Amino acid sequence: MPSPTIRRAVQLLPACATTGIGSLPHTQVELGLQAALAMDIPFLPQLPVGHPSELMIPAALEGLPGLRFDEDGVCTVDVDAWNAGRAAFEARLDAALTSGDLESFEPTADACRAWKPFLWEVEHRKLAFAKAQLSGPFTVRSVVRTATGEPVLAVPGLDAALYRLVMVRALAMVRALKRTGTTPLFYLDEPGLYAYVRLNPQHLLAQQELRLLVVALQREGALVGVHCCGNTDWGVLLDAQADLVSLDVRLSLDAMLEETDALKRFLDSGATLSLGVIPTDLASTYSVEELADSVEASLKAALPGDIGFSRALSTVLLTPACGLAMRSVMDAERILEELKQAQRRLKRALESERPALQGLPPAH
Repeated sequence: MPSPTIRRAVQLLPACATTGIGSLPHTQVELGLQAALAMDIPFLPQLPVGHPSELMIPAALEGLPGLRFDEDGVCTVDVDAWNAGRAAFEARLDAALTSGDLESFEPTADACRAWKPFLWEVEHRKLAFAKAQLSGPFTVRSVVRTATGEPVLAVPGLDAALYRLVMVRALAMVRALKRTGTTPLFYLDEPGLYAYVRLNPQHLLAQQELRLLVVALQREGALVGVHCCGNTDWGVLLDAQADLVSLDVRLSLDAMLEETDALKRFLDSGATLSLGVIPTDLASTYSVEELADSVEASLKAALPGDIGFSRALSTVLLTPACGLAMRSVMDAERILEELKQAQRRLKRALESERPALQGLPPAH
């Protein structure tokens, strides 16, 4: 089970606090940092425009022998290069895990130009919370192929190496954040979970490994989120022991709320939701007020009676539905401003509930 001390930190999250999923379209680190630091919970900005090494899969797998990727971040592994570098790479992983010296697995400037500047800002601003993220192991192993198109399971040692690399890099990032004095919120980005099938033995094993990684990060002092911007088996994800489950509200909130038993276990454990309330698909048409009102209506209708809207919303985080790197800077700024608008409306809904719970008339 997660550490009671770190799980209690969920209750210290500001009500309806805003943060980001991760990527931004800015090409200058300073401007990306400025946007990320303006959120209630500042987040590590990944800036892949013109730098495909900062896209989610290449960044997570930086340093893997034989790794190749194109401008869209599609990753393959050259098997000959993997075999040539495998022994030294596995020895490096073993040494890091044995000694606890993980700093060499933190992102380099190639994988995340904002990493070191972000750590500096977190420390010098004395931030109570700071968010970072990394591609999760299920997604990484689902999408990477060999140069000849084979799945990673077909190559001896490669599947396990991908998992261990993600694990060590995530631990290294959490430890670096802890050294700044903050409480890390660390999200495992798992869009690949849309393909999860309970009857698939490989998926069942991968789900157990995801849970092990969540617990390992919690033991390092992080609040751990799992983000899936597609639909998935929400019951399984709610039972993965994460502190936060992050989803696209328009696509998935109602489906997730239908998992009543798993949702009750999740919320009763002290965990909370990270709601992607603002669509990032530019083809979408919406009213921010209607989006916020639909969140309120869905939560009130579906939450277990002993939990209720006010209790659940008091620790919920609010984000865009997905990363923003593929949008223009102008669109990203608009989406982040709409996020603040949705926050204000949901905070009003929360405040109107609290006096009623105390038997008092709502404030005017």
